[in-house]
Amino acid sequence: MQAILGRGPARSGIVPRVAGVGARGRLGSAADAFVSNAKNGNLRRAQLSFLGAWTAEWAFTVGLGIVAYRDGGATAVGLVGLLRMVPSAIVAPLLSPLADRGRRERVLVVVSLARGLFTAAAALIVGLGGPTPVVYALAVLSTVAATLYRPAHSALLPSLCHTGYELASANVVRGLLDAAATLVGPLLAAVLLGFTGVSVVFAVAAGASLWAASLLLRLDYDAPPRPAAPTQTLLGSAVEGIRTVRRDRDISIIMSLAAAQSFTRGALTVLTVVVAIELLGTGEPGVGTLTAAIGAGAVLGSLGSSLLLGTQRLGAWFAVGVALWGVPVTLIGVFPQQIAALALLACVGVGNSIIDLAGFTLLARLASDEVLARVFGVLESLVALSIGVGALVASLLVGGAGVRPALVTVGLLCPVVAAAAWRSLRRMDKSIQVRDEDIALLHGLPMLHLLPLPAVEQLARGLERVDVAGGQVVFDQGDVADRYFVIESGQVEVIGDGQLVATLGPGQGFGEIALLRQVRRTATVRATSELAMKTLRSDCFLPVLLGYTPSARTAGTVVESMLDRFAPREPPREDPQPPPIG
Repeated sequence: MQAILGRGPARSGIVPRVAGVGARGRLGSAADAFVSNAKNGNLRRAQLSFLGAWTAEWAFTVGLGIVAYRDGGATAVGLVGLLRMVPSAIVAPLLSPLADRGRRERVLVVVSLARGLFTAAAALIVGLGGPTPVVYALAVLSTVAATLYRPAHSALLPSLCHTGYELASANVVRGLLDAAATLVGPLLAAVLLGFTGVSVVFAVAAGASLWAASLLLRLDYDAPPRPAAPTQTLLGSAVEGIRTVRRDRDISIIMSLAAAQSFTRGALTVLTVVVAIELLGTGEPGVGTLTAAIGAGAVLGSLGSSLLLGTQRLGAWFAVGVALWGVPVTLIGVFPQQIAALALLACVGVGNSIIDLAGFTLLARLASDEVLARVFGVLESLVALSIGVGALVASLLVGGAGVRPALVTVGLLCPVVAAAAWRSLRRMDKSIQVRDEDIALLHGLPMLHLLPLPAVEQLARGLERVDVAGGQVVFDQGDVADRYFVIESGQVEVIGDGQLVATLGPGQGFGEIALLRQVRRTATVRATSELAMKTLRSDCFLPVLLGYTPSARTAGTVVESMLDRFAPREPPREDPQPPPIG
């Protein structure tokens, strides 16, 4: 009964709505997001690793596009894009369960090392003038490894956070770093292509991947408890991840929108090459410049999306981000000038930043931690397949209808699907708002406020509401214990052996002593007014509480303090009277 020790600091899943606070308040909230990530050593290393990994990915993509275009024009670029993505789409859900079975940063280290080695080998082949099919094969292997990186990283971030707001902040920062990589990677490739060649671009990408691996070797955090011996094969675990996506309507909607956005992204890997060389006449370096425009917009968009952290409308903003991936592409087909193309592709980057904040945060909140990497694995598989199909369709459209009709056609997909999903996304926003209130209630308890977000989110999903009339008994001393209670409104009195021990009110909990000690109830709890509570069954409460060392240690301290309160106290001894004199 934690009220005896004092209530812990209030911590909510999402900070209060900041509308009406003013620009200064929003800017302060945005600045806090970046400061919190910089101060958290684990988050800082994980985020910088992501920067290295995705800088490598974008530089490698530009270089590979040039190799393919030299080899066979726009059709070759599209086919290579599909060739890279299909194996990744197959492998991602099959291997992502590995990140649900152990420490996720270890998966990231192995993936980054593999990417670095494959990319370095491609650099060597290109530098020596080796066969192009070998370069394509190495690109497939590198992309398969890259496809496993984001699911493991996305599943790792919640374990490094304590609240939904902190997770949203981490996704904002990662979005900014993703944008920076989208800008730096292609620009770096453009500069290197202007002075050296594709082999140097590949070599720099390999170095960035190896740096990403080195940053993750020193992570130190409390990983969620994992089963000692998995009962399912990798294939069975992968199927469970797919079933989770199919069963959950909200997750399926997010996946569908992500597929539309990824299709457009794949199409742009072809269209940016064709637009730069054939439509705008800016040559091969222009490919890097157009791609960098997306990155520049994404950097600005990330700074702007940090102002959305105080909102509770991430679903609505996700729809806006998806729409921004399509509308500008259509407009490039209508206004095929270089300045217009750069500005419109920057708008695509803004949409990408909003998706990074809203989409990844929503998925991490909707899926349970035990299958989170598998859900992100399904996402990555879907993204990889959609990118490959988008690249192929774009190349066919360019060959059959021309560049400008292809731009207009591809660009219409995202705004149409975003409009169709609008109502469902707004419903998700309302549902998560209710859960954030439950998380805030749980995080206000000293035993629970140290729990990482996935753990407290798991508890919030298991909460059940109970109302008790004033004067009624919640449970009697000696009853069998099967639940933990948290008070939303009203008051109770705790009576042990006929004596009043404590009075508890809103935001305080009781019932943990019997659950943790596996004994019968040590006191009677009676409502002194109309009482609204949230309860957790022991099979939900105990595994989470005892699965993390800090919360288990705090729980032990709370129980010892309470047992001291219930212990009978001996009356003070009276000094014996001196014998009478005389």
